[in-house]
Amino acid sequence: MRKSKLESYEEILGVIVKKPLTIDSIAYETGMECTVLKQRLDFLMQNSLVEERVSGKKTLYAITERGLSVYRTLSFQKYLEKVATAIRTMDEAIHVIPLIEDSEDKENENY
Repeated sequence: MRKSKLESYEEILGVIVKKPLTIDSIAYETGMECTVLKQRLDFLMQNSLVEERVSGKKTLYAITERGLSVYRTLSFQKYLEKVATAIRTMDEAIHVIPLIEDSEDKENENY
């Protein structure tokens, strides 16, 4: 399944949240082609979420404070979605359990 741009941005931020990486390392970690990755990094840099850092002959990409805030917000949103799904599942189970119990009670009466 193809990732949305937002998912790609979040994945890039998630990879560089620990430490700055080269474009090749980010491509390896995310499984993105370098041309697509470069476009995504350019967008993230234009919006001050990622910055380039030159280290010797290497160019590293690092998350900014603003990028970290956005990444945390996106991660928290995913967490809330998981909690909401779990609550819906439990709510459905609460409605099904009495039906199962009633069914078992009727079976026991027949024996």
